Amino acid sequence: MNNFFFGIYPYIALSIMIVGSIARYDRDPFTWKSSSSQLLRRKQLMVGSILFHIGVLFIFFGHFFGLLVPHQVYEAIGIHAEAKQLLAAIAGGIAGIVAIIGALMLAHRRLTEPRIRDTSSFWDITILLMLVVQLALGLISVPYSIATAEHGSVINFMNWAQGVFTFQSGNAAHIADEPLIYKLHIVLGLTIFLVFPFTRLVHILSGFAAPVRYLLTRTGYQIVRSRRQAPRHPAE
Repeated sequence: MNNFFFGIYPYIALSIMIVGSIARYDRDPFTWKSSSSQLLRRKQLMVGSILFHIGVLFIFFGHFFGLLVPHQVYEAIGIHAEAKQLLAAIAGGIAGIVAIIGALMLAHRRLTEPRIRDTSSFWDITILLMLVVQLALGLISVPYSIATAEHGSVINFMNWAQGVFTFQSGNAAHIADEPLIYKLHIVLGLTIFLVFPFTRLVHILSGFAAPVRYLLTRTGYQIVRSRRQAPRHPAE
């Protein structure tokens, strides 16, 4: 099972995310948006959305650079494995608290406001709950990460993540002996990537894809229609 979830499943999840996103945009680009309900409980939406997005963006880039930048780079600037793991746990924990407060506010708004709940799709609710659980798993793992910082477990996760993107065989062995809480966090994260094209999360990519489609792939001319009901005739 370890080999499947950490050696094969990452490629399944990432492939479906990439191919599914491209197919969705090509088939129906107008669904690449986050449906608006901002007129309902606007203050709760704004506060929750700001907290959630700030926290998640910090977590995303923290994971991205923390896992994919070679450890030699950190060693070169004097950040050793133990310090890096402590820094990641503390900074990630703070960002996780901010993000989960925002996510819980958004979930409460969506689930308790009848008009919003009635217009929410299955995936609108499911992906929000998945994100709440994922953030909770990340926060639960913080004490483990701090307590085991001296063992440098972060190196195992860096080797695994970099091995996924460099197609290393036997890559799952890097984290075979890591605690279950970390593994659950990774598997749920990969599952979020898997369902990404079918949810409102796909709007994250719209800011990048829309200009490319407009500038490079559009064909023909833009059609402009006059507001006048009938053509004007020159005065005789």
